[in-house]
Amino acid sequence: MKIGYDAKRAFLNNTGLGNYSRWLIKAIAAHYPGNEYFLYTPRIKLNSRLSFLSQYKNLITITPESKFFTSWWRSKGIVKDLKRDGIEIYHGLSHELPSGTDKSGIRSVVTIHDLIFMRLPGNFGIISRKIYEAKVKYACKVADKIVAISQKTKDDIIELLGTDAVKIEVIYQSIDPIFTITQSEEQKEAASSKYNLPAQFLLSVGTIEPRKNLLLLAKALKYVDVIPLVVVGRPTKYLDEVKQYLTANNLINRAIFLHDVEFADLPAIYQLASAFIYPSRYEGFGLPVLEALNSGVPVIAATGSCLEEAGGPHSLYVNPDDEKDLAEKVSLILSDNALKQNMIAQGLQYAANFAQDKLSAQLMQLYKNL
Repeated sequence: MKIGYDAKRAFLNNTGLGNYSRWLIKAIAAHYPGNEYFLYTPRIKLNSRLSFLSQYKNLITITPESKFFTSWWRSKGIVKDLKRDGIEIYHGLSHELPSGTDKSGIRSVVTIHDLIFMRLPGNFGIISRKIYEAKVKYACKVADKIVAISQKTKDDIIELLGTDAVKIEVIYQSIDPIFTITQSEEQKEAASSKYNLPAQFLLSVGTIEPRKNLLLLAKALKYVDVIPLVVVGRPTKYLDEVKQYLTANNLINRAIFLHDVEFADLPAIYQLASAFIYPSRYEGFGLPVLEALNSGVPVIAATGSCLEEAGGPHSLYVNPDDEKDLAEKVSLILSDNALKQNMIAQGLQYAANFAQDKLSAQLMQLYKNL
């Protein structure tokens, strides 16, 4: 088969949608080398996370002929190139499909990660929200198949967009294999020294924005015995609110914020943590939770979206507005080593459900069915 991908995020985005795109492209190319995979991107940007492209001869990168009007090319003009290249299936990896795909004779798939802009509209400007809504509604209407990255996302698509459930298939996302490798003591010591990490710490990873709800964890520190918190993630204005609370409550010295952590150092940081906390109010899947489980770290996450799907039955969960319950669960993990070790063992076992070979097989079966 010749399969085309909207690879913009793979080339130009280093966080969630980019991670998903790179994972899927790499996994499908590695496990199914007999096909050709065309990566369509409006431009190419040097990115160390794309080093795998040179390893697979079945990956072909396509850019538009002109550097002008690249947005139009991605949203409509690309269809001509798909026909030229003999693409049989085109997969939009981030919520959208180009106009005219449904009339091109090319089968189409779209991945919907979440409907956050509909569930939490206050987090988006009205123009951005309308654009997202129009793109998602169109893609779900014309796609032959929709991939939802969690059952929660599938339920939201059915409820909020009225899409037929038969059209939607849940295929989870896996993590970069780097998180499944046990780091050596030398690697851990190097990361600890590089980022000046304390001997013990709680860890939270993710963009520091209101939806991620870091303030809940800041509030919980008041009720937890002295242990530092390390936060890894890109800052936004929300960080000022978190720091103001920490300062007002004499907790600022217990928080360390790292905004420029190299991706290669993340596994060691995870594996050094005493517990991983992810109090997000809403996620499409919650990949950092799965990264933590694979790193052998006990997880506490918030209820209300899909994090139970990512964390499994042996992680702990709290209401995203209950800092005292969060503090109690943190204290429980820190004080009960038997519980902690059981959570680690069960978490590793649960994480095996998201192995790359299993998920890429589901994806390839979807393509074959089309």
